Amino acid sequence: MTDELIESILNESRSFPPPKEFADQANIDEKKAEKLKQLAADDHIEYWAKLANDQLHWSRPFSNTLDESNAPNYEWFNDGEINASYNSLDINVSKTPDKTAIIFEKENGESERITYEELLLRTSQFANGLKKIGVEPMDRVVIYMPMCPEAVIAMQACARIGAIHSVVFGGFSSNALKDRIEDAQSKVVITADGAYRGGSIIPLKQATDEAVSKSSYEVNNVVVFKRTGVKVGFNKGRDVWWEDLVSDCDPVCDPSPLNAEHPLFILYTSGSTGKPKGIQHSTAGYILHAKTTFSWIFDIKNDDIFWCTADVGWITGHTYVAYGPLLAGATILIYEGAPTFPDVGRFWNICEKHAVTIFYTAPTAIRALMKHGDEIPANYDLSKLRLLGTVGEPINPEAWMWYHKVIGEERCPIVDTWWQTETGGAMISPLPGITSTKPGSCTTPMPGVDIGIVNESGDPVDEANQGGYLVIKKPWPSMLRTIWGDNQRYIDTYWEKFDGKYYVAGDSAYKDEDGCHWIMGRIDDVLNVSGHRLGTMEVESALVANEKVAEAAVVGRPHEVKGESIFAFVVTKGERPTGEEARKAQETLRDWVGDQVGAIAKPDEIRFSDNLPKTRSGKIMRRLLRAVARQEEITQDISTLEDESIIKQLQGEE
Repeated sequence: MTDELIESILNESRSFPPPKEFADQANIDEKKAEKLKQLAADDHIEYWAKLANDQLHWSRPFSNTLDESNAPNYEWFNDGEINASYNSLDINVSKTPDKTAIIFEKENGESERITYEELLLRTSQFANGLKKIGVEPMDRVVIYMPMCPEAVIAMQACARIGAIHSVVFGGFSSNALKDRIEDAQSKVVITADGAYRGGSIIPLKQATDEAVSKSSYEVNNVVVFKRTGVKVGFNKGRDVWWEDLVSDCDPVCDPSPLNAEHPLFILYTSGSTGKPKGIQHSTAGYILHAKTTFSWIFDIKNDDIFWCTADVGWITGHTYVAYGPLLAGATILIYEGAPTFPDVGRFWNICEKHAVTIFYTAPTAIRALMKHGDEIPANYDLSKLRLLGTVGEPINPEAWMWYHKVIGEERCPIVDTWWQTETGGAMISPLPGITSTKPGSCTTPMPGVDIGIVNESGDPVDEANQGGYLVIKKPWPSMLRTIWGDNQRYIDTYWEKFDGKYYVAGDSAYKDEDGCHWIMGRIDDVLNVSGHRLGTMEVESALVANEKVAEAAVVGRPHEVKGESIFAFVVTKGERPTGEEARKAQETLRDWVGDQVGAIAKPDEIRFSDNLPKTRSGKIMRRLLRAVARQEEITQDISTLEDESIIKQLQGEE
């Protein structure tokens, strides 16, 4: 990136104020929001101190709010003691023991409900089980589980006794699991015999056995939960059934008072080349942000049914499934299976069945379901929905509008949230009772979060609609503390660019005339076409705005004249065009993008496929697309790819 600014060419002028009915009952009104923002502006440290005292229960109160003595390894509340599990469970049991904490919807259509009292009992039993096999504070425990209540119980149990959990997404391969076991030096792995997905059983225990056998670090115990009943290999002396482990365990386990900076978890970032980064989060700062952002962004009420579709193997599942909702005493829904099983109406069926009020999912899922038309969700009663959310990547305006009109029936505000594994919780998001939303914009920072946009030299970009590096200018409690085992990499990755002055998010962004933020994509997804720096997101949005396009992903490819050319991968509604039909469709779409955005943004090449390459969690594998566009050998791990058969289509061989 040069000193030149990144150009924004997306023209989105639609704006949607909060519906009056929603605004009148919102947890955060204009007056409260302004008060919070003013306090943060006047005294950043005092703002977080007050919030931490108001929102959390401390075993030992803190007196030191922020320690900057070893910046950028900032510490928060580091002379206080706290327990994340106590704040999530015991507090709520003392108030509402019979309230439903978890609704578990199984892929086969069965469901169960777990109260806060039962969740605490099961967590305590399992925590005592972990202690029985020798797990101590600071020990690392890898969790490789289906999306079921036991995954949350395992996380909460680790937090209760001070063990550091590292959840590995159940769609990852045995090699990926092995790498994470080795890096974390995990003495225990918690897994299941299998997981249900799309009518099939994912062999988690088999993958675990392969990973442990290949690992250079010796795992003492593998705890196995019987989820499917399939026959699995069993290593006597190492393996132990979950049920057997807890059978004679006391249902009471006192939570360990832990230093506020005690590591709560390590979560590895995926999809990058080289060694995965073990993002390390502390206890107090993380749960503070998880609780407050959950309560404010989702306007949570006592009778809400909150459904975040993310797996706990990702940060969204940590913050807005396993911790934030429980810290706030909410009822969460957990779904085990695929969003299209047994049919494409499954998400909407679940919303109807359990009277879901708040629905939070990824743009990729929205676009995939949008592809099947308006008539599918129209078959279901979605009248209980009152708030919608998006997470994981920027949402293109057309998908946003479909979500707004078809799913929200034009009465549900949409909270488009920007954040990262590294930030711990949402950093930029509408406050649904006061923020006028714009399709495709994450709007404004959360109170206490100081966001900036700077150029290559680190100078502020003040001009509207001109983009640059998205940075965070002040430390915040839920920030990552380091990269596990590699603090220099932490400094080099997130702080070196501007000599430690800012946290560098790695995304490009701009602000419009109204001060709303627009994420343009990762910095390495910025295109330089004939001297014009363009965000891939805007070209993708233009493509998806065409009535015949369901999904699109855009990457750059070196060009001897332009510097970079635009290469688009497109999924059409209906059958994939081939031959002459494909050629005509390509020309039509090139002209369409030219009309929508400008001639500079016309894709040089468009390639059609049945689907885009996605991980099983729904994220587009953009690095794979870049390799395909550049005709490079595919060297990255594709074990998490949902459908490997589309690679030949992407390469133009089918």
